[in-house]
Amino acid sequence: MTTPKEAQPNNPLHGIKLADILEALVKKYGWEELGDRINIRCFTHNPSIKSSLTFLRKTPWAREKVEQLYLRSI
Repeated sequence: MTTPKEAQPNNPLHGIKLADILEALVKKYGWEELGDRINIRCFTHNPSIKSSLTFLRKTPWAREKVEQLYLRSI
C-alpha cells in the first residue's frame, strides 16, 4: 500500500491544503507585502482568508502564483 507522499513523490505541494498555504504566506509576509509580491485584488483590497480562497480556487493562474511563492518561501 502506498502512502499519499509516495503516490506523487515529485509534487512538493501534495497533501498541503490551499488554506494552509495562504495562512502561512499571510503569517510570513502580511497582507500588504503579499499584495506587493502577487498583485491581485483579493490581497490588496480588504483582504481576508475566506475571500482570497474563493478567488484562488476559481482562478488557476493566481493559485499558481501563490503556490510558487509558497515553494520559494519554505
